[in-house]
Amino acid sequence: MKLLDHYELYTPYALLLLLLVPVLAIWLYRNRYNERAKFLYSDIASFGSFKTIKNKMLPLLTGLVLISLALISLGIARPRSVDVTAKTKKTKGIDIMLAVDVSASMLARDLKPNRLEALKKTAINFIKKRPNDRFGVVLYAGEAFTQVPITSDQRVVMQAIRKINFNQLFNQLEQGTAIGMGLATAVNRLKDSKAKSKVIILMTDGVNNTGEIDPNTALELAKEFGIKVYTIGLGTNGYAPTPVGLRPDGSFVYQNAKVEIDENLLKKIAKETGGRYFRATDNRKLNKIYKEIDKLEKTEIKETKYYNYKELYRPYVLIAIGLIFLTGLIRYTWMKSFV
Repeated sequence: MKLLDHYELYTPYALLLLLLVPVLAIWLYRNRYNERAKFLYSDIASFGSFKTIKNKMLPLLTGLVLISLALISLGIARPRSVDVTAKTKKTKGIDIMLAVDVSASMLARDLKPNRLEALKKTAINFIKKRPNDRFGVVLYAGEAFTQVPITSDQRVVMQAIRKINFNQLFNQLEQGTAIGMGLATAVNRLKDSKAKSKVIILMTDGVNNTGEIDPNTALELAKEFGIKVYTIGLGTNGYAPTPVGLRPDGSFVYQNAKVEIDENLLKKIAKETGGRYFRATDNRKLNKIYKEIDKLEKTEIKETKYYNYKELYRPYVLIAIGLIFLTGLIRYTWMKSFV
């Protein structure tokens, strides 16, 4: 029986003995009254006062007995303090690579403020909720490179995602959408992982149109190394404001362009690797997708609890014994001739 967070009673039913205290008090009172000798006198004025010290001590002795019974009841209930320490051990770790499309179309504004920024925010929130997993990041457009290799330092991963900037990547990466290159690079980073589960989350808003590695070849590599791939198609259905050129000041010119995503390819990659395909047409759906992946890929945690108990019944029992001894001492010495 829990009393507070750190205290409990091992045998709480012993507290039922406390019900005997008022019963015994009533019985002792009535029994004491009936046992008193009775004499009839026409006048008791000559006897003086009956309120002697010994007379007043009788209720005190009875009270000591009742208090002793209550303390013994508490002692039998065995109050004790509980100190709980827990140690957790990751028994089934998951290594997750995020393969992020950073082509120019990722600046389309059908997701707010654009596809890339919405993806960054959602991915960071996803990582925060999985403190026991390792993450890595691959960026790809017309070619691919590893931004962060697989690591348990999630602070580094989140910081790297925050710093993804299209303007800086524009001159570093060949433009286009090389889905095969992005997937193959992510597979290469995971193939030697010793984790029980290896996962790639592949995000794109387009159709594979360049790259040295065909997506089907990358798919076979993922299957060979037992890597599960979740694919996400980013973009609304129909048309979306998409950058089509640059102004002299470096800002983008936006026009409505048709959203084209190779859903058949993404569904095939997901299905054949044991993952799932998702379509994110707005920010709310993108958040929902990551929550769904979070549910599907759970890291098993083994928790061992250690309980340290400190028995607290001894003071109650010792005080009760002391009171019983004191009661007996008074009764059979000073008040021997009175009771």
